[in-house]
This record gives sequence, C-alpha cells and structure tokens, in this order.
Amino acid sequence: MSVKHSRLETLINHVNYETLKAEHRKQKAKKAVGVDRVTKEQYEVNLDENIRNLLDRMKKFSYRPQPVRRVEIPKSNGKTRPLGIPSYEDKLVQGVMADILNEVYEPRFLDISYGFRPNRNMHDAIKKVNDLIMFNKVNYILDCDIKGFFDNVNHDWLMKFLEHDIADKNFLRYIVRFLKSGIMKGNIFEESSVGTPQGSLISPVLANVYLHYVLDIWFEEGVRKRLKGEAYIVRFADDFVCMFEYEEEARIVYELLKDRLAKFGLELAEDKSRILPFGRNSNTTDTFDFLGFTHVNGKTRNGKYTVGHKISKKKKKVFKAKLKKWIKENRNTNIMVFTDVLNSKLRGTNNYYCISGAYKEVKALYCHAMWVTYKWLNRRSQRKSFKLEKFIEYWNTNITRPRVHVNIWAAGKVIYI
Repeated sequence: MSVKHSRLETLINHVNYETLKAEHRKQKAKKAVGVDRVTKEQYEVNLDENIRNLLDRMKKFSYRPQPVRRVEIPKSNGKTRPLGIPSYEDKLVQGVMADILNEVYEPRFLDISYGFRPNRNMHDAIKKVNDLIMFNKVNYILDCDIKGFFDNVNHDWLMKFLEHDIADKNFLRYIVRFLKSGIMKGNIFEESSVGTPQGSLISPVLANVYLHYVLDIWFEEGVRKRLKGEAYIVRFADDFVCMFEYEEEARIVYELLKDRLAKFGLELAEDKSRILPFGRNSNTTDTFDFLGFTHVNGKTRNGKYTVGHKISKKKKKVFKAKLKKWIKENRNTNIMVFTDVLNSKLRGTNNYYCISGAYKEVKALYCHAMWVTYKWLNRRSQRKSFKLEKFIEYWNTNITRPRVHVNIWAAGKVIYI
C-alpha cells in the first residue's frame, strides 16, 4: 500500500465490510466495555446489519466516535495509570484504521524504533542496546523519560505529520474525530484537546508517528550527523535510551532534546533523566533501567567485559506484591484451577525476563513464589495444612521450572529457545 515519500489517497476505502468483520473476529470476548456498554457477543447478534449500518453512517459522515471511558489502574508506587476503553463499534473502526496506518508507516519508520511494530518487540530492543554497547564506541548513556507522553501529544502537530504522508482528507477527518471524542470519568465528560488515550487501538501507531517525526528523524538525520563521535538511539514506544562516545556531546544533545520536545508540547522528566558513564571503558558501577531491566557493566568468567541484565528492583517489587495479593485472595480456590493460573503467571514472567544472563534473577523470583505459595496455602480456612515434603513434591510436579527463554547474545536476531 505504501511507497516511501508518496502521499497516499483513498485510504478510507479500506474501512469496509470485510475489514470491519475481520476486526470483529479479532476482538476478545469478555473484555471491559466502553460507555455504550456493548459487548462483542451483543454486537454479534445482528453483526451484518450492525456493520452495514456503521458503514452507511461513515459514508454520510454522521458517525461520531463516543467518548472513551477512563478507568484508573493502580501502580506499585500508589499512583494510578489512566486507561481508555473505547465503545465496541469504535474499537472496530480504530482497529481497521490502525492496520491501515501500520501499512502506510512501516516502510517509513526507522530501524531504531521497536515498540508496537510487526515482528519487533522489547527483546529486540534490549538486544540492540546490548549489541551497540558491546561492539561500538559507547562510553556514555543518556537515560531519558518523557513526562506523561500519551496525555500530552499535540493534536495539531500530529495531524501535520499525518498530512505529510496521507492525502485522504476523509481518512484524516476520522482520525481527528477520534482524537477529539472526549473522555468520560464516571458520569463526567471532559474534552480531549491533547493526548491519545492509552488503551485505544489506534494510539500506539499514532504515538509512533508522532515520535518518528519529533525524535527519530531529528536524532538520526539532524543530530547524529553533526557529532564527531559515535551516537545511537533505541526507542520502544515512548521509552528510549541514547548512547554516546563523548560525554560533552551527550550533554549537548541533552539540552537540545529538551528544546526539541518542548517545541512539540512534550517535556523531559528531569528527575528521571541523567547522563552516566557506561561501557567497557567506563570503569564504573553505574547502571540504567530500560524496559524492565537494570543494565550493568559486568565481566564474563574469563574476565572479559560484558553488559549484564538484571530485573529492575521496581519490577521485582511489583511482581512480589501482585503475587502475594493474588495468592492471598485465591488460596481457597480449587487447587487445580489455582495451580493453572499460578503457572500461567510464572510462565509469563519467565518468558519476558529470562534472557541470556538473567536466569539466576528469574530463579530467585520462582523460589520466592514457591515459599509465598507454601505460606498462604497453609493458611486456608478449615483445610489441612500442607506438609513441607508434600508441598515440594506438589510444586516440582505441577509448576513449570524457569529456563532461559530468550537468547540475546546470539548473532543476528533474537533467538527464542
């Protein structure tokens, strides 16, 4: 669909009966509902009629997205993270439009971005950071954090970026309507003059478009070529890390970056942003966090330099708190159901965190989970307690042991074991 540097037309034609029906099939059942309170099962009762009615309204431009229902998700630090839940019909249109935007922008996006892109994930981003530090002249890290990115995306700038590549005014018209649809907090309506709601199907690709122009192209084509030393950037959604050969150039880019983001309505969280020495020549114990891992200077068994990766303290704390809460609340559940869900939780942790060199970290969480489970299962009301020997037998028989799941040290792409 997309040819680099061309402006694409007639994109709205791809929002049709077939694509909307395919998007409906992709939706998961029993998901949280939007302000319309319509579920997938309810919409499916008259699916053909509902989709044709939706398309008729879209052609007449009488279709208007409903406000996004805002819910607050608790965070480990006591704060909350806002999550937007669109109405069911809006999910279908957003899903199809997001697919169209991905086809438009995949040939345009740079290799330095990894989040919310086909055939790319966080392990690819971690491997890229690892390889850049290991095999290039990286001596300093610029560890950055954008303050409230999704809540501060400037709509006017976003539309200018989209208009640079898309000439279909009708397609862009519906993008604007989604951006301006507003937010419902309980029974209170709030206008949405900035930002893209997290949880919206179209937000990830719009965020990538925004940062593609604000950050990626600026760094690669505007900043990097002017530096004397080597410089690199790796971005996953709104999380990114910059790597430099020279400290002075890292400091120059840091100041330029603050001005660059401010131009587009964004701000660095300066209390979470810093420059630190890192790499084979740094001779320091400084560390930085990226995508749930703490990255450290380390050595192999032969005494050679290597980049080590540990689970961040924050993520460990979150894992332990959530695990304890779940076990405590579900200890009286049928033991087989309890075991299946616990296994699923531990496998998810293993699949994400058990990368090359992080096995001991994951095993420690696995052992922690075992003892917390033993403690709370023995506090079940009116039930005979587990004897330690019997519990260990149950655990070893039913709970999947951790193993290295991701090899980021392999040459080329990440290998899943």
